[in-house]
Amino acid sequence: MTVDFKLANVVLTVDDHAADHPELYYRAEAGAARYEDGAGLELTGTADFLTYVNGCSACKWRMYAGLQEVWLHVEVAGAGEIRIDAVASDASDRQVFSAHAVDAAPDVPVALDIEVPTAGEDLIGFIAVPAEGERLVIVRAYWYAKVDPKRINEVRLALATTTFNKEAYITANIDLVQAGIRAEGVPILGNFHMFVVDNGRTLDVDALTDDLVSVLPNPNTGGSGGFARGMMAATEHPGEFTHVLVMDDDVRIMPESLIRTYNLLALAQGPYRDAFINGAMLSLEDPVRQFEDVSFVLNSGAYRRVKTDLHMGSLSDLLVNERTNVEVPNAYGAWWYSCIPTAAIEKNGLPMPFFIRCDDVEFGMRNQPVFMTMNGICVWHESFEGRFRASVDCYQYIRNFMAMIAVDDCASEGLFIVRIRRSVRQDLRDLDYSAAELLLDGFEDYLKGPQFLESLDGAELMRQNGARNERLMPVEDMDPELLRAAGVTREVLSHANVESQASRFMKVLRSLPYDKHYLPKPMLGTRPGYVVKNGAAMIEGESLARETLVFLDPTRTKGTIRHMDRARFRAIRMREHELLRRHRTIGKQVRQAWKDAFPYLTSREFWTKYLGLES
Repeated sequence: MTVDFKLANVVLTVDDHAADHPELYYRAEAGAARYEDGAGLELTGTADFLTYVNGCSACKWRMYAGLQEVWLHVEVAGAGEIRIDAVASDASDRQVFSAHAVDAAPDVPVALDIEVPTAGEDLIGFIAVPAEGERLVIVRAYWYAKVDPKRINEVRLALATTTFNKEAYITANIDLVQAGIRAEGVPILGNFHMFVVDNGRTLDVDALTDDLVSVLPNPNTGGSGGFARGMMAATEHPGEFTHVLVMDDDVRIMPESLIRTYNLLALAQGPYRDAFINGAMLSLEDPVRQFEDVSFVLNSGAYRRVKTDLHMGSLSDLLVNERTNVEVPNAYGAWWYSCIPTAAIEKNGLPMPFFIRCDDVEFGMRNQPVFMTMNGICVWHESFEGRFRASVDCYQYIRNFMAMIAVDDCASEGLFIVRIRRSVRQDLRDLDYSAAELLLDGFEDYLKGPQFLESLDGAELMRQNGARNERLMPVEDMDPELLRAAGVTREVLSHANVESQASRFMKVLRSLPYDKHYLPKPMLGTRPGYVVKNGAAMIEGESLARETLVFLDPTRTKGTIRHMDRARFRAIRMREHELLRRHRTIGKQVRQAWKDAFPYLTSREFWTKYLGLES
């Protein structure tokens, strides 16, 4: 005996944030598709649903769930044809798999159930083609499988999202999730709950809490503290939930992603029954651009994405996205959307109290999970270009990553120290003294040992460090004569590429241990220079032998003027040498202290005390 088990709904409405990119959902000529709430999607021309949101990932369902065939259920009115297209595993182009005539009354839909074997196919989709002079109305459609009910896993899913003074984002997401889950019904309805951890304590608890949502007021302990609180709520009663999905508050969520996550968990087999699911991050500014789904840590401590940027409106990129293996060593999934088995939390502990940065990476290093990903399981988030903050990207990163190396042995401490020294040297060359100072602050606070974190007021430290971040101004407010002298032309400002353009020679040159601060003034150039950087990565420009430097962020819409400060340079280098000497002296003891404290810092006992939850 088998039962019909839904895999994914075909999403007929284009979300407002992607209104200019309907090709994420379906491809149709302008004006040929019109959605009317309650009636469906009316088509006067061909509409192609082999897309990021609506295509069926045959290769993933075959791999994760062992499905050898899927069915398309479509309820359609009017006259025309529903055609199934598929891309074979060894192909780059689609082929017609089958065609099915539709001849129904304009307002009386008929139901078609079309079987599609998945063996040898990677992506499957359908095309709706109205007859000449006619229209088709897609009322409802979804992909499903026929499965033995005994093989359906028991799933009870908790969504944990943490917010701090972002009421507009979080209340909108609560409304979306509520509407989406209630409209879907069983099996997810009745096996789902949303925990909203309010680090700002600004939400109306009584107004927002009901049978699907619980708002949990929390002290401002950052993302790690908020997610720890959500995980604690989901594991408070053993067996109440099987999975916790942690998600950022400042994302645009598609409720269908939650439904697909639940359905994938319910059918996952073999090694994937205990896998994590990581949703992709797509750009809010460019909704078809996928930035990342799974990443990994190199032995040097650098992060790398498994995939480069992909264009989700392109069939070739859809194929790359599904065919690329994300099961790589030292993998982690960022917590904008990451679904974690509660068994992993109960076995391996809660997040480290890092406040922000590296908590998701460390959790991945600790658990070494198998990851599942799939087209259409995603969120949209603001892009990271132009969001560099030394208080986070230097201080928090260095302090927390050093602790992560100590507790997880996930990278070479020696190589990471080399990266610290190289980063300080590059910051000084680029006259970014604040970044160098905050980086060394992070290194110094790591050397204070785990006791430093146990009693730290992370919010206050973030406030203090944030006040030291470099202040940028709009380029149009900067001195135009200085910009011209530095070589900042209209062409430079209009070049929006965020990838490094340095030649191999320049890359080698930048790695050498030199610094212009040691040169006498007559040897320094009289003209200013300019640099464009994306975080620590140089994109273009040159600061060699320049006393004055124009810095531009990667968007090239903001920047600042930096001037050489030899006294500040000397103080930073002296402090760097002293911290390195201290590390050589006590580094082994500090590393062991972090490792010894790790079980307590990730325990329910610690977090209960730290969050003030003791009765």
